[in-house]
Amino acid sequence: MTDPAAARPRAEGGAPDEGRNLTASIVNDLGLAIVTQSYRADQPFPTEAELCQRYDASRPVLREAVKMLTAKGLLLARKRAGTVVQPEGSWNLLDPDVLRWMLQRDFSIDLLIDFTEIRMSIEPRAATLAAHSATGPQRRAISEAIQRMFAADQGEGDALDADIAFHVAVLEASNNRFMRQFTGLVETTLRFSIRRTNEYKGVPRASARDHKRVADAILAGEPAVAGARMSDLIRGALELLLVAGKHPLRP
Repeated sequence: MTDPAAARPRAEGGAPDEGRNLTASIVNDLGLAIVTQSYRADQPFPTEAELCQRYDASRPVLREAVKMLTAKGLLLARKRAGTVVQPEGSWNLLDPDVLRWMLQRDFSIDLLIDFTEIRMSIEPRAATLAAHSATGPQRRAISEAIQRMFAADQGEGDALDADIAFHVAVLEASNNRFMRQFTGLVETTLRFSIRRTNEYKGVPRASARDHKRVADAILAGEPAVAGARMSDLIRGALELLLVAGKHPLRP
């Protein structure tokens, strides 16, 4: 495994930001290595001393990184047994970092299918709630995201960023605290899934017009219509993934 910590100055005694940056780098490197199975649950995990030497890090910095990976369900520290890698069933799949690492391993269309199923259960309801209770600034954010999508059709701006901004704006406008927590996961996954579904459609970007139909219903204060249109939008992506993965369509 490559060592991104090579030649990085030791964090012990350094500035607080330096220590935090090194901790984040270690978390990212080890997290990705675990998820891509460079480290496995049935194999020994490096000792604290070995990892400190590899990353040229102090023990407090290394321990903080291990603590963060433990909170994500990837590691488990046991007395006298050292730190061990946890099986995938123990991972926090709702953690954006864990999901991002999973999406970086060998491409799994099944992972995108599972996540799109979750979107089907959340985003249509978010659109319904947004049409019912979105504030003025939240409505403007949705409208601006649609404008960005149309501008991207003309070569102005990034189409992927605009598409993600729309879905995030709708989740925010739901004014449901749990749905708002979903925005990080949506952004992480859409950066992978949108490219795939557009490839399967044979188009360079998502349809701004289809997204505008959802936005129009939200801005017009039509909850049932907004929810139905968002459901249609996500179902279209789900069906493309199911067909590409050679799975039967689902109800």
